[in-house]
Amino acid sequence: MVSWRCFVAYSFLTTVFLSGCGEWAKSAGQNSRQVIKETNVAQLITEANDAQKAENYFTKGNSLFNLHRYEEAIAAYDKAISVKSESAEAWINRGNALTALQRYQEALESYDEAIAIKTDKHEAWFNKGNVLTKLQRYQEAIVSYDKAIAIKPNKLEAWINKGIALSKLQRYQEALASYDKAIAIQPNTHEAYYNKACTYALQNNTKLAVENLQKAIKLFPGKYDKLAKTDLDFAKIRSNNKFKELIQ
Repeated sequence: MVSWRCFVAYSFLTTVFLSGCGEWAKSAGQNSRQVIKETNVAQLITEANDAQKAENYFTKGNSLFNLHRYEEAIAAYDKAISVKSESAEAWINRGNALTALQRYQEALESYDEAIAIKTDKHEAWFNKGNVLTKLQRYQEAIVSYDKAIAIKPNKLEAWINKGIALSKLQRYQEALASYDKAIAIQPNTHEAYYNKACTYALQNNTKLAVENLQKAIKLFPGKYDKLAKTDLDFAKIRSNNKFKELIQ
């Protein structure tokens, strides 16, 4: 079955607050207020510089990730986090790089750090679900996908991958309902039709398996006919003439 993976690449929102210093009288009280104001301005400037430094490391990490230089990307994200530890985005993309290296337990820890900072990061919940699926921890994966969906109900990737996890648990009707949710969001979602075909094939329902596979092939010619030739999910219907005609 097809399972989506999403790479999250957000940049920091850097806002600099600078206050100008007016003319102040030289009384002791006014001098104290001047010192406080100058300290506040200096603090804001330091924070702005740190935010820019963190953003630079984060951007570098994203560039390295896109070049598949995952170890270096992780090092860059670590630097961003060392400057701005509360960056959920850096923790998420660090997790993505670790996932690419199949360092799944570390990836889960990274996503959990992001979630601890911002519980409403649907990307963190979704990617955590993907890693849990990789680890065949399907029930936990479903919980994570549900969290992502609760935050972003139209996240069709989460509906698709939730369907895959449900299918792995042989909860086929729930899986089909999940794929249908994705199709309701985006009618041309070829991945959902392909996974529906897989689910029907696992239930030995040749008619609906072929029907949905045909839709997937029509939406993405040249991909799913080849994929279905070797996909073990179609083992029960592989000898069926209609199925053979469709994929030949």
